[in-house]
Amino acid sequence: MKLIDYDYALPKELIAQFPISPRHDAKLLDYSSKKIIDKKVFDLPDILSKNDLIVINNTKVIPSKVYGYLNNKNILITFHKSINNFKWLAFAKPSKILSDGDEINFDGFKGVIKKINKYGEVEIFLNINFKNLTNKLFEIGQMPLPPYIKRTKIDKNDFSNYQTYFAKKVGSVASPTAGLHFTKELIENLILKNIKISEVTLHVGAGTFLPIRDDDVSKHVMHDEWGNVSQDLINDIINCKRNGGRVIAVGTTSLRVLESAFYKTHSLKPFSGMTNIFIKPGIKINTVDLLLTNFHMPKSTLLILIHAFAGKKNVKDIYNHAIKNLYRFYSYGDCCLIRNFNETFSV
Repeated sequence: MKLIDYDYALPKELIAQFPISPRHDAKLLDYSSKKIIDKKVFDLPDILSKNDLIVINNTKVIPSKVYGYLNNKNILITFHKSINNFKWLAFAKPSKILSDGDEINFDGFKGVIKKINKYGEVEIFLNINFKNLTNKLFEIGQMPLPPYIKRTKIDKNDFSNYQTYFAKKVGSVASPTAGLHFTKELIENLILKNIKISEVTLHVGAGTFLPIRDDDVSKHVMHDEWGNVSQDLINDIINCKRNGGRVIAVGTTSLRVLESAFYKTHSLKPFSGMTNIFIKPGIKINTVDLLLTNFHMPKSTLLILIHAFAGKKNVKDIYNHAIKNLYRFYSYGDCCLIRNFNETFSV
């Protein structure tokens, strides 16, 4: 399984720099049946059926980018993973000027560099705990936008644009971007059609944007992320299946945490804890019938997951159609609805 197999050419002008307004006006490539149809996200209630179940990720993005100072030099720190209540993994820029033991001063708190890892990553010990840090970051931090979204200055709209309507559980450093398309009006229309919306949590980590560094995809190890699947959600899935409905995961994060809940026992049970599940071709996806997802970067773990879900030929057809028809790509872009070509579990 070679990384080059998951490459494709994308014109730079198709990388969305800002979201469509209103959000539900984004294009939707519908491949929920046997052919591709161009629609909009607002058409979703007409595409789905009564008794279907939509599963969204309710994580909330931390504005985790903040400037600190070392000997009057600016250091951009992006906190991306909490190790314990006071210690974090972070990306530092520039990192080459840092040494173990350096004290970085921020606005209202301090941190000491404990270890310098590869690729600009550092371990930093803070003098404030997790809750106080996140509260402070919501005051002074910047949104950790992916590197392909270019900003010459801070755009305050990103603080709302990069959060989903469902965001409430603080813990992510990247947005579950398929959820960005949902608006109050769209949700009301879905509920009117008796399409239920339920929640999971997966706190999205920096691994979403980190490149696969080995040409052999099977050797890649995912970063750990914390997730939760409740008994209430499992009950909703069981009721959905019994009533002939389908489970629709909004985004790869929702799919991954559902599969994490299924993985150990090959049955859907409550799950709470860390997961580093890497879904790639050859791994059957058991819990989800349809996936609503944005268009992903070449050679990414997200695109590899899509290949596992829909198959190589179908993914090629979807992406070729999207490029030809000028769909907008990546986090602030358009999306597609694709069906699972495997049989899911039954109740």
